[in-house]
Formats: sequence, structure tokens, C-alpha cells
Amino acid sequence: MEKLTETEIEAAVFRRLLEHLDSRKDAQNIDLMNLAGFCRNCLSKWYVKAASERGFDIEYEAARERVYGMPYSEWKGKYQLEATEEQKRLFAENFPKQE
Repeated sequence: MEKLTETEIEAAVFRRLLEHLDSRKDAQNIDLMNLAGFCRNCLSKWYVKAASERGFDIEYEAARERVYGMPYSEWKGKYQLEATEEQKRLFAENFPKQE
């Protein structure tokens, strides 16, 4: 497979992942973190890093808007729920604070 074709396929998969996450707003970031170890915010950070590695300066908030499909503050206000005690407990177990 040619590198350009591989890159096009990977880009299509990324767009499909964003579409899927957009269709599953019920999948809270804390649930994604607890289950898979990454969330929409992680994707946004990876987007910024990949752009930077290629010489492009993309602001984190712009990357989050790309991933969330709207400004993060808007998405948070519409779709983010308060984390349950169980979600918080799992998160603390999975990602203990470094002292």
C-alpha cells in the first residue's frame, strides 16, 4: 500500500471515530478514560501535538472544537454529566495522582 493511501485511510478512520463519538454523547469522557485510558480531550491533545510535529501551531481549544464538533464549553454545558462516585473511584484507581 502506498504511504499516501495509508494516510488517507487513517484520516478516514479518524473522521469516523469523531463521528462515532459525536453520535455517542452519552459516552462521558470519564467513562472513556476508565475503560480505554483516553478521552476526547486526549484526542485533542494528540491533534495539537501531531500538528506541532509538522510545523503547525494549533491551539488546544481549536483542536477540542474539531474533536467535539463545537466549542468545548458548549459541549460541556449540553452533554457532560456530573461524575458519579463510582466513576470517580475508578478514575482514582486507574490514574493515581503522582506525589
